[in-house]
Amino acid sequence: MAHDPHAAHASADDEYLNPASGSGHEHTDVDVRMIVQFAIWLFGSAVVVHGLMWLMFAWFVDTRELVSAPEFPLAVGQEQRLPAGPRLQRFPANEIFEFRQREGSEQNSYGWIDRNAGTVHIPIAEAMRLSVERGLPSRAQTAPTDAAPSGDAAGMMPTDSSSGRMMERRR
Repeated sequence: MAHDPHAAHASADDEYLNPASGSGHEHTDVDVRMIVQFAIWLFGSAVVVHGLMWLMFAWFVDTRELVSAPEFPLAVGQEQRLPAGPRLQRFPANEIFEFRQREGSEQNSYGWIDRNAGTVHIPIAEAMRLSVERGLPSRAQTAPTDAAPSGDAAGMMPTDSSSGRMMERRR
C-alpha cells in the first residue's frame, strides 16, 4: 500500500507510525551553520569582554592614589575610641572557658563575700551536706483557734501565697 500524504489520520501521531521509505530526518528544523556561527560569535565576544576587563583593571591599578587621605579628616588629632558598649566578644570560646574556670573555683572553695558583714561562700557539696543536717528554715505553723466564733470563721478565706494552707480575713 502506498503512503498517501493526504489521507485522513485519527490523530496527529498516526502520521509518524508508518514513515515513508527513504525518510531520515527533517532538514528544515535545524540549521547547523547558524548554531556554529552563534558559538563562534559567543566565544569571540567573551574574549573581547575579558580583554577589556583586564585593560580596565590595569588602568585602575596605574591611576589609583598612592597616598590616601584620612577617612575622617576632622578626627586626625584624636586617638581611636571604642564605641559605647555592649560590644561583641573578641574570643568567645576563650572567655567562656575563663568564666567557667572562675565559677568552678568559686563553687568549690571557701572565701569571703563581704568581710565586714561576715558573709562567706562555701563549696556546694558542703552546703548541701549542711542543709541536710540542719534542715531548711520554715515558718512556724499556727494552730487554728477553736475559740473563734462561727460567724467570724465565715469571714476567713485561704491565702493565695500559702496555697490555701493559711487563712486570712476577707477584705
